[in-house]
Amino acid sequence: MGMSVTISAATEADAEQILKLQYLCYQSEAQLYGDYSIEPLTQSLESLRAELSGGTVLVARLGDEVVASVRGTTDPDGTAHIGKLIVHPRLRRHGLGGRLLAAIESRLAGEGAARRFELFTGHRSDHNLRLYRRHGYAPVTTRKVDERLTLVTLAKDTGAPSLTAV
Repeated sequence: MGMSVTISAATEADAEQILKLQYLCYQSEAQLYGDYSIEPLTQSLESLRAELSGGTVLVARLGDEVVASVRGTTDPDGTAHIGKLIVHPRLRRHGLGGRLLAAIESRLAGEGAARRFELFTGHRSDHNLRLYRRHGYAPVTTRKVDERLTLVTLAKDTGAPSLTAV
């Protein structure tokens, strides 16, 4: 990648940068599905702040700039739900999404409660599907949301090997 990107826990001070990055990153998904009312584009700053305090949120920084982020929570049955994995468009295709995915998996597994990882993406999001499969995820369910979108849920056990070291 040729640059020094650091991954760390997000703080309250990162909320606005994360929300702006989220808005930028989900434009391509909205265009792909013809729907600009998707939750990542309508989420409020207050709602994002609640996620920061109620779950695990990681950011990748290039200097002071938040250039990527991911969120995760673990439910009582041991399923860690990973969501909103975003990478600034200018930094895509350099391995940062994989690094961030491995980091959130490590963090959630390290907290001891996670036995399985789950995430979802749209059926037309080929790059996302390839990334998740490369990291050991397999499709487990699909759910048709409407005529434009089918959500694909992918999962793997926490003991499954990842191709990327943390």
